[in-house]
Amino acid sequence: MNAKILMVASECAPFSKVGGLADMVSSLSKQLGESGCDVRIFTPLYSSIRRGAKFKKFLEPLSVHMGLGIEEYASVWEAPLGAAKAYFLEFNKFYDRPGIYNYAGESFGDNGGRFAFLSRAALDFCLASGWIPDVVHCHDWPSALVPVLLNRNFSSTALSRAASVMTIHNLQHQGIFHRGVLEYAGITMEEFRADSCESMGALNMLKGGIYHATKITAVSPTYAREIQTPQYGCGLEGVLRFRAADLIGIINGVDLKEWNPRTDKFIAANYGLGDMAGKALCKEALQRRMGLKVDAKVPIFGVVSRLYDQKGLDMLARIAQPLVDNMKIQIAVLGSGEPWLEDAFRNLAAANPGRIASYIGYDGELSHAIEAGADFFVMPSRFEPCGLNQMYSMIYGTLPIVRRTGGLADTVESYSKFGGVRGDGFAFDDPTADALYNTVGWACAAWYDSPRDIAVLRDNAMRRDFSWSASAEKYMQVYRWAVSARSI
Repeated sequence: MNAKILMVASECAPFSKVGGLADMVSSLSKQLGESGCDVRIFTPLYSSIRRGAKFKKFLEPLSVHMGLGIEEYASVWEAPLGAAKAYFLEFNKFYDRPGIYNYAGESFGDNGGRFAFLSRAALDFCLASGWIPDVVHCHDWPSALVPVLLNRNFSSTALSRAASVMTIHNLQHQGIFHRGVLEYAGITMEEFRADSCESMGALNMLKGGIYHATKITAVSPTYAREIQTPQYGCGLEGVLRFRAADLIGIINGVDLKEWNPRTDKFIAANYGLGDMAGKALCKEALQRRMGLKVDAKVPIFGVVSRLYDQKGLDMLARIAQPLVDNMKIQIAVLGSGEPWLEDAFRNLAAANPGRIASYIGYDGELSHAIEAGADFFVMPSRFEPCGLNQMYSMIYGTLPIVRRTGGLADTVESYSKFGGVRGDGFAFDDPTADALYNTVGWACAAWYDSPRDIAVLRDNAMRRDFSWSASAEKYMQVYRWAVSARSI
């Protein structure tokens, strides 16, 4: 199936990025393009995107037919993205501003209208350009009105046979706005009901997308199951159970051109299976760079993360002092987020020179250095739809310490000695500081008491295949199911 696929997304790396959604849209599109699909990405042209030499104006004007009799005029630019093509919606009223969803900590008050416009413009773009996709693949709430529009507004157009796939990257963010946004999108108010777009008297864009999409995916099999429960469903568990037959979990892949210890230009020395000498050099370089005591025998527990409740790093902050007091370990943290948690890690580093180090902010080169130089990588997430850092870590021979949830449960096999040494990391279940403390202690004990086991775990981890090829084939199967279902 050499399908024509339209990705509609609010982010697309390397052009615009807030989180993992941007990486997934970019990497999956490139992989599908390499397999012979005609993949086009439709995304806003934010003011932060630099129009390089390869940017070309593709369509001007694009007439976008909104509701309430409003007709807007925009432009569309084109640029290559590997074997795919990216199309950028230029509309200064909505996108010529700093930030993607917010600025200086404040969400934009017109986000509902901004992304309703993106959804409508994407479909008007297809008709205006004469390119009709087999599948429209939508990502999270910003493009969740696309399936609703396909079913209600475009059913008598050339797009009537286009299937829709709705990917849930993070169910916490649902796009809840005033009902007037539905009118602005041109969607009949008949859809403002509990079994479509309404939730507690407001428009819920993601809910509408889930109800109307031909197929739904979540970014890991375990997360697809978790979001059907009250604990993780964020109020939409009933809707997701209703659509359970059409909900598929697919783990994200990794861009191995960027994350590969054999070729990584950001690390002190390259290495790989069969030639691990470079990892020791990376460890020494990391210790020097972050002000940790240079000692090859002491394990480094690394962190690269946003410092928010979801990630569970508050638990690490609570136990970091007793960890370094009671165990011979080092901790290296890179991240930013909640001010109190940033301060906690700053204070821990100041009180424990040579043992705890922190860099508050983001530094792409340092993130690679931590993945390569650390011995263990800590991800105690309260929930984790997919997670990428645990996969980066395993590729670099850095053993992940994870809470068994979402994509972490799907990708990390916990250390076991039953029937021989098995696993590629360390996992725990309870989202508590005590459970994390005990698991770090377990890893520390294995480091000092069972170095041969650590070598086996590293070997197992580095042999895992996290490339996008397998995940892309699973998406192709979902597309085939969606097209088949739409044709009935």
